[in-house]
Amino acid sequence: MLEIRPNCEMCDRDLPPDAAEARICSYECTFCADCVETVLGNVCPNCTGGFVPRPIRPRQARRPGVSLTHQPPGTERRSLKYGPEDIAAIVAATRGIPPEDR
Repeated sequence: MLEIRPNCEMCDRDLPPDAAEARICSYECTFCADCVETVLGNVCPNCTGGFVPRPIRPRQARRPGVSLTHQPPGTERRSLKYGPEDIAAIVAATRGIPPEDR
């Protein structure tokens, strides 16, 4: 089950569970759409994978036991462990390779 992390790892923007602008990679690294498009060029700086929109977990349990009430989002804020120069280098080296070929 997705953790649904609460923030963009790059700019620390809040990304609540219903944020349509949240993007995740296959490791669930979480970024806002603006950082993915303008800074990262669809390259996760942690794993070099691509991004997809993060699914939105239902607020209301339309099936018994399945909702934000029963599976709340994560609360631990994350931040990148890499600096701007390192991020720029990995993005430049990877940007031209389609995610499915990385």
